[in-house]
Formats: sequence, structure tokens, C-alpha cells
Amino acid sequence: MVKVNQIGYPSDAPKVAVLTDGQNPFYICCDQSGTVVFEGKPKQPIKDQASGELVFHGDFSSLTTEGSYYIKQGTSQSAPFQITRFPYQAVHLSVLKAFYYLRCGMALSPPYAETQWVHKACHTQVAIDYESKQQIKCQGGWHDAGDYGKYTVAAAKALADLLLAFELKPATFQATTPIPETDGVMPDLLHECQYELNWLLKMQNKGSGGVYHKVTTLAFPAMIMPEDDVEPLYVLPISTTATAAFTAIMAQAYRILLNYQPDSAKNYLTAAKQAWAFLMKHPEPILFVNPNDVLTGEYGDNCDRDERYWAAGELYRATGDGQYVAAFKVQSDHKFDHYALGWANMGGYGTISYLLNQAVPTEDALGQLLRAGWLNEAQRLLKVAATTGYRVSLEVADYHWGSNMTLMNAATHLLIAYHLTGEQCYREQALEHVHYLLGRNMHNLSYVSGIGAQSVSQQHYRPSAALPAGSDPVPGLVSGGPNQQLQDEVSRRQLAGKPPQACFIDHEASYATNEVTIYWNSPVVLVLSFFS
Repeated sequence: MVKVNQIGYPSDAPKVAVLTDGQNPFYICCDQSGTVVFEGKPKQPIKDQASGELVFHGDFSSLTTEGSYYIKQGTSQSAPFQITRFPYQAVHLSVLKAFYYLRCGMALSPPYAETQWVHKACHTQVAIDYESKQQIKCQGGWHDAGDYGKYTVAAAKALADLLLAFELKPATFQATTPIPETDGVMPDLLHECQYELNWLLKMQNKGSGGVYHKVTTLAFPAMIMPEDDVEPLYVLPISTTATAAFTAIMAQAYRILLNYQPDSAKNYLTAAKQAWAFLMKHPEPILFVNPNDVLTGEYGDNCDRDERYWAAGELYRATGDGQYVAAFKVQSDHKFDHYALGWANMGGYGTISYLLNQAVPTEDALGQLLRAGWLNEAQRLLKVAATTGYRVSLEVADYHWGSNMTLMNAATHLLIAYHLTGEQCYREQALEHVHYLLGRNMHNLSYVSGIGAQSVSQQHYRPSAALPAGSDPVPGLVSGGPNQQLQDEVSRRQLAGKPPQACFIDHEASYATNEVTIYWNSPVVLVLSFFS
């Protein structure tokens, strides 16, 4: 079998196919004429532990002529792919447009939604405070995942990736998505972020400044359209993880949106400071655990130090106020992962805020320590990738729930290392992760719906599952990816005993391998912004 990035390869970048045949030469052929334009031999075999396969690499980096191609080897033929300067423009736009399709609280209709993916306004009812039973208006925002819940810490992770993408690569977001707010002034990415930010504001308790953990029904709905999910909504209690993540993202949004919408930006900063005041009044963690009758996603976390660290870093960057850098340094001494980019372990975002803060002098000891730590982790990722047949920085243990997020978080880490140093090895390795996501994996499958010749089509995502049989899925949604933990019935039944990378099934009931979520899309938007 011949596995390639089914979208393509940048003209000036390394180009490698993964082959399972080490005997026969491989040929690059023009997609239209079949003319052979390149011949190569497979390189030495690699026993890939994660897939259990013996694989070979077919290097065709010297082919730089733009065009549409496929690879033929023996009786195998690859999916078609492009070689061009910027092959990922459409993918980038589609993965960003997916956030519009995830919107809650408004009708999705033409011309912004394609006819087959429209739906009526959903979840417009007033929610109920789970503890006080008071009514709370919290319409809007994005559905988090395959279900219709909305979760503060998940939103913060997704927004952090999107806002960071704009900060680092603003020129890649000039094209319109388009969405209803498109105005030719503020980029659509920021309009889309603002839709989520304005929902998050509703999740803040105006009396205390604390932030509610989530708003969901008591249990997951059936595989129905969002407007048909009419069960009561409950706002679940305040947590310090949610409050600190909210603080950080509001401070970050203030910086990014200040030049576009100063009044809104100032509101975000005010909300961040109010949430910070709550954190100062509650130095001990208030951790969220689902009540017994709440069966939706918990997003539990046993540590809030990383979120407080991030919050302090973003407030310092937004305001320059010394109290925040002092708090940042205090939190930095605590034990947590200072380089992680997840929704539970968020320390990496705090570190990024400090490393990119121009107010921090180059001789600052903490800054130097964090920079060295970031680059040490980037070097580790390079070493891991050099040992794997599919050229990615995933170890065997990394094929867990949301392994594609781990994949793209690693790519993000590498690109931040590239931003800090200018060293091309980090950028090139990040691109290898893109190749895996878009088809160069053992399944020969693009993990993004509607993208590539062979892409996921049966994702655990209710609006797609509720469509008539044979309908195209909502495009641009990233699947969770291989998960050796097999936490759903379908994967346990069909994948038991398989190697870690083999533990994926394109089935709507496999929420453990094939669900979608906002924070699996968000790092893909960020990573592709470096190649668009």
C-alpha cells in the first residue's frame, strides 16, 4: 500500500510517502496523463511499533514541479495529491468554517451554510442554575463535540489556539469564510472567536466573578438534530479551573481584539479582572465533579495551578501590571506540566504568554528557563519522530482518546520552537504531522471530513448522523483518531487486540475514536496557518 498526504505537499518541502512494499520501485505519475515523472526506490525498513507494520519511505523531495500526481508501486496506487506552493488553503478554510457549523443558538442557513447542512435555531431556552434553580440566559457559543454541551475549559483551549494562530500568522486569515458577521474589516476568524467569547461572558456569575463549569442537559441526547434537543439545560457549578481558564482567554482576547473592537475588548478585560478577583478570594482549588444525576462530559481536573499560571501570564501581558507577573512566578514554582497544550493541562499556554511577552527582558531568569524547557521538549519530539515509521512524534502510549489532538499539539509545540529560533527542522517536523492527519497513516485515511480522496465520513457527530442515509457529512471536522483504550462498544468489539495506531474505526457509534470536538479542530487551524 502507498500512503500519502491526500491533499498534497508544498513544492519546496520534503516529500515522503510511506510504503508497505520494500521490493519494488515506486513511480510518481501525472494524474491526468499517467506519465511517469519520477522514479525512486524504497528506503531501509522501519518496524513501526504503533502500527505493527514494517514500512519503507519513498522520498521524492526533489520533485518540485507543480501539478497533480499519484504514486504507483507494483499493483498499488496512492490517492491523488497536489504539489504546489500552498496546498492547504482550502483545508485551512474548511477546518475554520467548521466552527460556524458548530454554532449553537442560531439558525444555520444559506448562503453561509450549504443546503444539506442547515438547521434551525437550537438551545435557545433559558438554562437552570443546578444549585440555586435560578434562570440563566446562556445562549450562543459552539457545541463542544459530538453532543450539544458547552464547556468552559474546552472553549478556552479552542480559543487559545485560534487567537494564537491569528497573533502569529495574521496574514493567513484575510480570506472570508464567509459567515454572517463578515464585514471586510475584522477577519472572520476573530468574528468566529467572538461568537464563542460572547457566550463565555454569560457563563460568568456577575456577583462573584466566578465562572460556571458547563451548560448541558442532564444526559446526552439521542442522535438527533440540535433543534430537536429540547430537554432542560442546566448550568453546572463554578470551578476554579473554569474561572482561571476564562480569565486567561478573556485577557488574551482583549489584546487581540483591541484594535478591531475596543469596547468589546475592554469588556473582556473587565471580565478577566473580575474572574481573577474570584481566584484571589479562593486560593484553594474548587474542582468540578459531575453530580450523580448529570451524565454529560465532566471535564474534570485535579489541579488548577496550570490554569492560574496561564491566567496570570495573560493578564500580565495584557496590562503590564506587576501583581500579575509576581503571581505568575509564584505559580511557576508549582509542579505541573509547563508545556502541555490540552484542556486539562494548560500550562503550555501560560509559558507561551510569557515567552512571547516583549515586556519580559531577554536576561530574565524565568524566561530563559522556560525557553530552554520548551526547546528541550521540541528536541524530544524530533527524536521520537525519527524512530517512527509514520514520521510523527507520537509514542505508543500517545494513542489514547484524542490522539489527533496530541499529534497537532505536538506540531504546535514544534512551530512555537520554530517561531522562537527560526530553525527549519521544527517547522519541517510539524509538517510531517499534517501529512499523517491528511492520509499518510496506516488507515490511508484523511481524518478530516470532506477532505481528501478517502476521508472519514461516519463521525460521532449528531448533525451528520441525523442526516438521511448517504448524505455527505458536515465538512472540515477532525476526528479524534486511534485510541487503544477502546472506551466504546463498537471499538471494543471490532478493534480488540490490534496495535495502537490500528485502533480506529470510522463508525458513528465509536465516540472513543471518531468523535469531533472544537479543541481537535483548533490546533489544526493553528498549525495550517504556518503553511498557508
